[in-house]
Amino acid sequence: MADYGDRKIKDAQMRATINQKLVESGERERLKEVLRQKLIECGWRDQLKAYCKEVVRQKGLENITVDDLVAEITPKGRALVPDNVKKELLQMIRSFLAQQNQI
Repeated sequence: MADYGDRKIKDAQMRATINQKLVESGERERLKEVLRQKLIECGWRDQLKAYCKEVVRQKGLENITVDDLVAEITPKGRALVPDNVKKELLQMIRSFLAQQNQI
């Protein structure tokens, strides 16, 4: 069990370090903009917008908060991201990290 806990801690530390490098270099903002464009191009944004409207219609505008809506649409939003977009973004992050290790 200690190995599993240690692994989770190391993974969290690694994610924090990667995120820090991305933020400090400005690469995180650039990647967010690339992701935003890719999601618009593939129709993800329109799909999620339509789903939001559907959820609001079903529950009623007076009966749903923004937090409720976010909780409702987040799983579907993540599932709708095309695999090729995920893979491309992951490759961009890997390339960035490889460059950082060379410096």
